[in-house]
Amino acid sequence: MKKKYLLFLLLLSFPLYTWADKTLDSLLNVLDLTIREHETYVVQRESRIRHLKELTHGIEVNSVEHYNLNSQIYKEYKAFICDSAIHYLNENIRIAERLHDIDRKIESQLQLSLLLSSTGMYTESIDVLESVDRQKVVSRLIADYYTCFDHVYGELSVYTQDKTLSGHYWSISQAYRDSLYAILPPESEEYLLMHEASLRDQRQYEEALKVNDLRLAEIEANTPQYALVTYHRSLIYKYSNDSLGEKRNLCLSAISDIRSAIKDHASLWMLAQLLYEDGDMERAYQYMRFSWNATKFYNARLRSWQSANVLSLIDKTYQAMIEKQNDRLQQNLLLITALLVLLIVALGYIYRQMKKLADARNHLQVANKQLNGLNEELRQMNSCLSSTNIELSESNQIKEEYIARFIKLCSTYINRLDAYRRMVNKKVSAGQIAELLKITRSQDALDEELEELYANFDTAFLHLFPNFVGKFNDLLQENEQILPKKGELLNTELRIFALIRLGIEDSSQIAEFLRYSVNTIYNYRAKVRNKARGSREDFEDLVRKIR
Repeated sequence: MKKKYLLFLLLLSFPLYTWADKTLDSLLNVLDLTIREHETYVVQRESRIRHLKELTHGIEVNSVEHYNLNSQIYKEYKAFICDSAIHYLNENIRIAERLHDIDRKIESQLQLSLLLSSTGMYTESIDVLESVDRQKVVSRLIADYYTCFDHVYGELSVYTQDKTLSGHYWSISQAYRDSLYAILPPESEEYLLMHEASLRDQRQYEEALKVNDLRLAEIEANTPQYALVTYHRSLIYKYSNDSLGEKRNLCLSAISDIRSAIKDHASLWMLAQLLYEDGDMERAYQYMRFSWNATKFYNARLRSWQSANVLSLIDKTYQAMIEKQNDRLQQNLLLITALLVLLIVALGYIYRQMKKLADARNHLQVANKQLNGLNEELRQMNSCLSSTNIELSESNQIKEEYIARFIKLCSTYINRLDAYRRMVNKKVSAGQIAELLKITRSQDALDEELEELYANFDTAFLHLFPNFVGKFNDLLQENEQILPKKGELLNTELRIFALIRLGIEDSSQIAEFLRYSVNTIYNYRAKVRNKARGSREDFEDLVRKIR
């Protein structure tokens, strides 16, 4: 978890335009993090709006200053709350009328028309445009005037269901676009936008990308403009059948939308649809849900209509996926139950083997007593056998100690597995799947079990060899003593050599038990041998002889 979080911070430290070379997975991870933090950006925008509204207090309502503040508030609301943006534009129209300022009135009317057509209110947008007297439009607003007509009729040509009207609307849109080409400077953003769209429609995708590069070079990341340009870039990749490029740029656009507190999430719901087609149901569902909530907040008719069908399809599929997961969980519960039965059978077998081992030990003790009556010629052999018996007795003692603890641990784990089974069954029955997934992804339970395992090992080992720590340190140089910390029985170095004392010498087996790499175990062993009071080659042999 910490590694993933560090990766997010690393990605966030780079500008968005450098992410084009990053993997799609990395961009999706950044998008996930940005969605979780979206409230931060919303609070920032709301703070700016609140500040602008406070500035209007005490200012003459019918004044140019009030008009200008309303324009700033409208820009903040434009991609945030549609109704509020419309309200402040209508306020500015009324202020301009009272001031008899025709230019400002037309300016606000054009802004209102473009906003209405962008949110699917085409009839209202055309009504506003028709109320504008073309003869009174000053030269600085001519481009905006043509843009409004181009946009509303271009949108109508796409979304109308009447094919005849579609062609008619497209002709009107193209006529106004030609007029824009005639008056706009070739280096302007508006000209480049139209030129890029034209190249894209003509399937000249390489040239369209070059124009898009020019637009990207003029803007900063994490801005509404960056979100729009990367969205347009995704369309080039879409029509050139580059799915990966399309998804990357939709990611970049969606990230900038959220960081700019934009609630009109076209990029995000389009990305959700692509992920749905790729089979990434969980992400597609989460993105569409987030986008849908933002769309309802923004209250735009067009976005609600566009995303409703996709949301319905993804929602049905997600529910089907949840049902499959429930079936899989039930199967897992049956499997756990079967494993519990097998574990009980195994414990019975172990118990029988322990009884056989105890009988063998008793027979061995009887044999040892009989050997005591042999003559002097067998005394030397007897001595060797006696030594062997001591080692075997010690080995049996170790086995008894650890087998007893193993039985106790097995019993404990059976109880825990049964409790876990009941908990899983309860949460599945209650439909608490998200909470169940959160529990199963947690590492805390595993860490606690490992701590308990090591504590049991340390206790059992010191029960068998109570003087091990002191005798072990006697083999080390005086200034190189290894002592456990307060509250510990053994530390890592002592635990490694405790395992060696028990006959586990393979570093890979030690590494597996202590959850370290083999290289780490090698380094620990070498480091401690270098601290030996005597020969480092004989050090581990001396450890094995500790009683």
